Amino acid sequence: MNNNPVGWFEIYVQDMQRAKAFYESVFGIQMKKLDMPDIDMLMFPMQEEGPGAAGALVRMEGFPSGANSVLVYFSCTDCAVEAAQAARAGGKVQKEKFSIGQYGHIALVIDTEGNMIGLHSMQ
Repeated sequence: MNNNPVGWFEIYVQDMQRAKAFYESVFGIQMKKLDMPDIDMLMFPMQEEGPGAAGALVRMEGFPSGANSVLVYFSCTDCAVEAAQAARAGGKVQKEKFSIGQYGHIALVIDTEGNMIGLHSMQ
């Protein structure tokens, strides 16, 4: 494999506006609506040639949020900051920032739709 193993991610939601407000508040971003038939989709900002994977929030009939087995980690400068933002935005901190040794730190939060996401930072 000559590239990063993840090329795209989707986080399934029940209430798109609530989820949009949560993610835009936590990460200080603006999400972009993608025109898709039969699927409500908002894409996270991305850089065409930048590192990492692009992805979106998705609302689709028959695909509920939460209780999934995929964990997406968002890169942060200091994951404690975004964890605190998540709590203020209506989410829940599942596990406060902790060290993963030479690989930095992580925190785990639950979004407003019941999905757990990871936050990663080197400091």
